Amino acid sequence: MPLVKGGHIITDPFVLVADDAELPEAGAVLVTAKRFLQDAEAILQRSAKAGVIWPNNRDVDELVPYLDRLAVVALVFPSFRDGRAYSQARLLRERFAYRGELRAAGQVLRDQFVFMLRAGFDAFEVKKQADAEAFAQTVKRYSVFYQPTGDGRLTALHRRMQLRHSESAGL
Repeated sequence: MPLVKGGHIITDPFVLVADDAELPEAGAVLVTAKRFLQDAEAILQRSAKAGVIWPNNRDVDELVPYLDRLAVVALVFPSFRDGRAYSQARLLRERFAYRGELRAAGQVLRDQFVFMLRAGFDAFEVKKQADAEAFAQTVKRYSVFYQPTGDGRLTALHRRMQLRHSESAGL
């Protein structure tokens, strides 16, 4: 499954580890929420990076104590009609200041990609290579937005205000 991050199609450095499988001694791992919550400290004490696949029906507050040690939080879209992962992404970025990789997984569709970016997602698991290529191009297409959101970009209004401030200060 292609992974798009930073406008590029990349090989996923994280290996999905089944709930009943042993954790590898080395290498980045991605585990389910169930496994993570059963043994979070052991997973996070490994020398390699760790990530969790978080379903959209679980409260992200459960992740807060671990956010500074999680390299990836993969939020799941079980259906393109189910947008709860958007809210989870905004909470993680805006309320809890999560700065690690925020990955969209599951039903990640082309026509929702810009909305996912704006909610704070920065990596996307897609099913088709053609979608991965379209996602990589879309990242580069938009540079300014009017609405403030979870991706941390300045809005068009804030850019204008900065420009006016610079001009009035003679900078």
